[in-house]
Amino acid sequence: MLAFAITALASQLLARYPGWLGTMLDRPNARSLHVGAIPRTGGLALLLGLLVALALVMALGTWPAAAVEPGAGAVTGGLSWVLAALLPVAVVSLLDDQGEVRPRYRLVAHIAAGSLLFAGGLGWTRLDLPGLTLALEPMLALPLTLLLVVWMTNLYNFMDGMDGLAGGMAVFGFGALAVLGWRGGDADFGLACATIAAAAAGFLTANFPPARLFLGDLGSTSLGLLAVGFALLGDARGLFPLWVAGLAFSPFILDATATLIRRALRGERLWEAHRSHHYQRLVLAGWSQQRVMIRAWILMVACAVCAVLAPSLPTADQWLLIAAWGAIYAATAYRVRLAERLAQSQKERRDS
Repeated sequence: MLAFAITALASQLLARYPGWLGTMLDRPNARSLHVGAIPRTGGLALLLGLLVALALVMALGTWPAAAVEPGAGAVTGGLSWVLAALLPVAVVSLLDDQGEVRPRYRLVAHIAAGSLLFAGGLGWTRLDLPGLTLALEPMLALPLTLLLVVWMTNLYNFMDGMDGLAGGMAVFGFGALAVLGWRGGDADFGLACATIAAAAAGFLTANFPPARLFLGDLGSTSLGLLAVGFALLGDARGLFPLWVAGLAFSPFILDATATLIRRALRGERLWEAHRSHHYQRLVLAGWSQQRVMIRAWILMVACAVCAVLAPSLPTADQWLLIAAWGAIYAATAYRVRLAERLAQSQKERRDS
C-alpha cells in the first residue's frame, strides 16, 4: 500500500509539473507512437515508492538474513544482492535519461549488475525443465548469467514503447512471482515482489493511455533487472524453476527476442530505434493504443495465472502447457501479420 501510494503521488506530481526536471522529456520522433513532449521521469517515482517500502520492510526486521537453504545456490542476503545489482543499472540509466550515454557504458553497467548477482549466488547454474535438471559448469554458468541479465534488462527497455505496456507487465509478472513466493512458504519473497507490483500499479495512474508520464530508461531497465534478479532468487530458493518465471514475463521476452532475430536476419542495425515490435505494428496498422494495451494485458494475465499453476502440474501437463503457449504465440504473430495485411488492403482501396 505504501509503495502504491508514494509512486502514484510522485507520478501525478511529475506528470503535472514536468518543468521540475525539464531535461528529462521524451520528444516525439519518426519512430515514436506518442504526440507531444512527455516527461520520462516515471522511473524516479517508481523507485521512490519501491525503495521506501522495501527500506521499511528491512527496518522492521521482517526480511530474514538468509536468502536460501544451504546448498540451494545462493548465499545470504538475496535481496541485498538484487538491490546492489540494481544500483549500476539505475545510475547509468538516469544519466542516459538526462543525455545520451554511449551503448558500451550501458553494457558495462549491465555486465556489472550480472556479475554482482552471480557473486551473490544468484546465477543461472542449472538447466531446469519439466522432468529434467542439468547442472551447468561454472565456466558456462557465468556467461549464461551475464547474457540473461543483459538481455532481460535491455528487452524490458525495448518493450517500453507504448502507454500502459511496461507498467502492466510489471504488475502481472511480479504479481505472479509474489503468489508463487507465498505458495512456496516464503512470505518475504512474496512481499518484495508484491511491493514491486504495487509500485508499478501506482505508476500506471499516470501512464494509462493517453499517458502523461513515461518510465524512461531508469524505470524500464530497473524493472528488467528486478525481473531477472527475482527470477534467479526464486529459483535459488526453490520456489519455482526459472522457466516458470520466464512464462510469467513471456509476453515481453518472446516479442523482444523474435523481433531481434527478425531484424538480424534482415541485416538491420540492432542498436537503432525501430517500430518492429508486435504492439508497434498493431498501432501502425490502425489499432488504438488502448485497444492494443487491453489485449496485451489479457495475455499477461493468462501468462501469470499459468505461471502460478505450472509448478503444481504433473510433468506431462507442464510440457503440454509450454506447447500450448507456443501455439498461442504463433497464432498471435499470425494475427499481427493479418492486421497489417488488412490495413494495407484498406489503404490500397482508398488510394485507388
